[in-house]
Amino acid sequence: MKPFDYVRAESREDALRADGRVIAGGTNLLDLMKLEVETPDRLIDVTRLDLREITRQENSLRIGALVSNADLAADETVRRDYPVLSRALLAGASAQLRNKATTGGNLMQRTRCPYFYDTTQPCNKREPGTGCQAMEGFNRILAILGTSDKCIATHPSDMAVAMRALDARVEIESPTGETRMLTLDEFYLLPGDTPEKETVLEPGELITAVHLPEPPKGKQAYRKVRDRASYAFALVSVGAVIDVQGGKIAAASLAFGGLGPRPWRNADVEEALVGETPSDAVFDKAADVLLADAKGFGANDFKIPLTRRVLKAVLSDLTGVSQ
Repeated sequence: MKPFDYVRAESREDALRADGRVIAGGTNLLDLMKLEVETPDRLIDVTRLDLREITRQENSLRIGALVSNADLAADETVRRDYPVLSRALLAGASAQLRNKATTGGNLMQRTRCPYFYDTTQPCNKREPGTGCQAMEGFNRILAILGTSDKCIATHPSDMAVAMRALDARVEIESPTGETRMLTLDEFYLLPGDTPEKETVLEPGELITAVHLPEPPKGKQAYRKVRDRASYAFALVSVGAVIDVQGGKIAAASLAFGGLGPRPWRNADVEEALVGETPSDAVFDKAADVLLADAKGFGANDFKIPLTRRVLKAVLSDLTGVSQ
């Protein structure tokens, strides 16, 4: 590991003034530093900041950036009103990691593409301009949507998938003290020609909280398909909120993991469901819309039919349609 300076921030002002890489739980960053995939000159420890509260604000829920994944999953309000989030968190990592990992850090974790982690291999995300070995190499866990000719890496977070299905917004504070709120669609970037840029977070900015809107109507579910039953990243995951009224789908919100470089959501898929009577044919239509631009790269071709099956199974469970 490359030597680095360590600074413990005692306040937000300290953290925002310091010049370095923020660390909280470190469940991903420390691994990357050990492999010298990331080599920051300075770490800024923010674990003493007052960002560990989960608070109700009018019709929303504010989740401090340092709330652990374990505490968030166990929170009574989250379990009652946002069960898709609790289930997604419990589907991710081990209990030990959930105790340490934070809400803000979870949003910022890096891809688990094996070529990103292997510094002997070319990787445009790690070293721009070197190429993407994954396209013709081992790509079983990698993306089929939102890719570019520079990168096919997937975003690894389970929590962020549920957050996107719930229309969460990220609260970001700048060194000048200004605060901005972004949806996850605005927060995450597609790879395009610059896969090394994953978010719009600027140097010196700090994630301070995540806001959830008022609890959605309808049923919620999170389903994750992976190579083994525990401690594995998603091949395909679905976070869903479906409201059925009078025998028709009144509202739908769907987000997907394991498919793209960011938690994936396509409004056209939801539009294909709303107003329809739940049926296998309607679910197939929604899957057609979702997968219209899907592209496999050999070893991950199976994700296309798998995604269809997982989506239909989730929709069937939430609407009561037997398959």
